[in-house]
Amino acid sequence: MSHVYQAVGWSPQKRKYDLLIVLCMVVYLCGFTGITVATQPHVTFETLLLRATGSLAFLMLSFILAIGPLARLSPRFLPVLYNRRHLGVATFLVALVHGAFAILQFHALGDVNPLTSVLSSDGSFGDGGAFPFQPLGVIGLGVLFLMAATSHDFWLANLTPRVWKGLHMTVYGAYAVLLGHVALGALQGEGKEYLWPVAGAVAATVFALQLYAGLAERRRDRAAIDPSGGPDDLGSHEGTASSGAVPEGFVRTVVAGEIPDGEGRVVPLGGERVAVFRNGTEISCISNVCRHQMGPLGEGRIIDGCITCPWHGFQYDPVTGCAPPPFDDRIDTYDVAIQDGFVWVNPVANPLGTASRTARLPVVVQAATPSGETP
Repeated sequence: MSHVYQAVGWSPQKRKYDLLIVLCMVVYLCGFTGITVATQPHVTFETLLLRATGSLAFLMLSFILAIGPLARLSPRFLPVLYNRRHLGVATFLVALVHGAFAILQFHALGDVNPLTSVLSSDGSFGDGGAFPFQPLGVIGLGVLFLMAATSHDFWLANLTPRVWKGLHMTVYGAYAVLLGHVALGALQGEGKEYLWPVAGAVAATVFALQLYAGLAERRRDRAAIDPSGGPDDLGSHEGTASSGAVPEGFVRTVVAGEIPDGEGRVVPLGGERVAVFRNGTEISCISNVCRHQMGPLGEGRIIDGCITCPWHGFQYDPVTGCAPPPFDDRIDTYDVAIQDGFVWVNPVANPLGTASRTARLPVVVQAATPSGETP
């Protein structure tokens, strides 16, 4: 952790990660070039460069979208997820080379402004001409630029995590636009027929991973809320808790005794995910989203009395949600209560920086028998 911004934290892991990215890019470009030259010897160098960089950028963006669901399905992909920003910036750079060379090759040497030429040279859907695939590429490149330019922690802190996440969720729109760019571009000339099955298969794989991971996560959420597997009314505690024991509106979540000491459990709450932690006998609840890089706090542990994010080690007090000095990060906290062995959580977050209402597990005292033996 650091309370000052740095351009890039070049840890040994990140160096290895970036070297692997570059190596994979080089291997792909060489393999693409070799296969294309062998199967289509008439293709010019300019066309070869455009196809190689364009297809590489599309595949890299597809892999970026697949990292999230893969990491939710298996922790083996977490190291890739931790450094996903580097891969995103590399994807933008490859796409930028593709776009810049296309403009230079086809639009920069005429009498019309290059940008105007890009947006108008394809015609339109209504005039019976060619499909306008190049404007889609410009839109996709613009979105990738915004995400690459705001990938630093400085923007995450100043835009606030909610706005930053919303901005970076536009990657799905960019992917749809670029899929149209690739698919429509395949209609513009000979030798591009292979783009249809390849692009379709890649996009279908990404969609299938997202869908499967979402369904699996939904099953885990239901299991976390109702471990017995039976039906449960998540919106009210009436008929379950004793009168006055749990305030009105609290939602039943996990079994309190099943949370290991120093660990947490992630549960859904009001459309969001929160983390219920146990620190000794004390039960508390915080937001599951780390303010640093949106890491899952519920998968971390309590170290030195603070909830520690498993991604980059950022820490928060489990009661107040405040990071220890000199850091000033704060996360949402939620009031909790224990009734019938379950943890009940107020779905309305407390004001940032205020102490939450916690609950304590009952202490079990074992009495000695008359013979002196402990049952």
